[in-house]
Amino acid sequence: MTGKVMVFAPAPVLTVTVEQAAEAPDLHVHPGGQGVWQARMAATLGSDVTLCVSVGGETGEVVGVLMATQEVTVRSVRRAAGSGWYVHDRRAGTRDEVAQWPGAPLQRHDLDELYTIALAEGLRSDVAVLSGPADPSVVAPDVYRRLTTDLTGNGIRVVADLSGDHLVAVLRGGASFVKVSHEELLRDGRAAADTEDAFVAAGRTLLADGAGAALVSRAGDPALAFFDGTVHRVHVPPLQIKDPRGAGDSMSAGVAAVLARGGDLSEAIRTGAAAGALNVTRHGLGTGRADAIHELLSRVRLESLG
Repeated sequence: MTGKVMVFAPAPVLTVTVEQAAEAPDLHVHPGGQGVWQARMAATLGSDVTLCVSVGGETGEVVGVLMATQEVTVRSVRRAAGSGWYVHDRRAGTRDEVAQWPGAPLQRHDLDELYTIALAEGLRSDVAVLSGPADPSVVAPDVYRRLTTDLTGNGIRVVADLSGDHLVAVLRGGASFVKVSHEELLRDGRAAADTEDAFVAAGRTLLADGAGAALVSRAGDPALAFFDGTVHRVHVPPLQIKDPRGAGDSMSAGVAAVLARGGDLSEAIRTGAAAGALNVTRHGLGTGRADAIHELLSRVRLESLG
């Protein structure tokens, strides 16, 4: 059983990065954004993925063409306003932002059409992943509350990796699983301090606010997993970090892929942790090899905190 996953990615972006290859600069152009990276990793792990997006303008035309090369099914809504983009310069070995634009806010007719597509595809799936836009202003939080409520009310598990008002929205909708970083908990005022005890308290609040289970990533420290009435530290094997961006998206995708094929939460969390650990050893966001992730999986350990 591979499992079917719907990824709601309302506003993907065009990513342009410049790197140094030998004696000449090297240009890389890809579709990007949280949902695109999550869809890529879920597909790598064997899921049958449908990506629901909206694209517009010249940038959107390019994004649409590039998404057609991914190992996922794409359902897109064309809109007049332009899609977002960013340009990063990595020639010096660091990721320096040259310029960026998150895209224009989605208008009512675009949202209506995208919502209908995402709802239909979500109802056909085993798990729905709700990803955020590049900027909170692009899509209103209530869209996420309604979609979460409609999907969970019809027996579809919802996995979300969101923060701020968008996180509040999916909690109100009863999301099955939420993944949040410790930086987001601090920024949103959900964690009182930068300590494990504070993050444990914040994770329990996520459950009290409506999440079925939760995962709090903590950069270089063990993540905290909340499921089946217990709290666990998630220990991953030590690996050299090439690029920390995208680890959280790979974690969420790994969780969704396992749940979609009928795995339990323990296996899902360990797989997500392995996918995130591998991702930081690479430049590509949401990338990796399934065989390498499965090898790391055997080295991921859950430590119960009671």
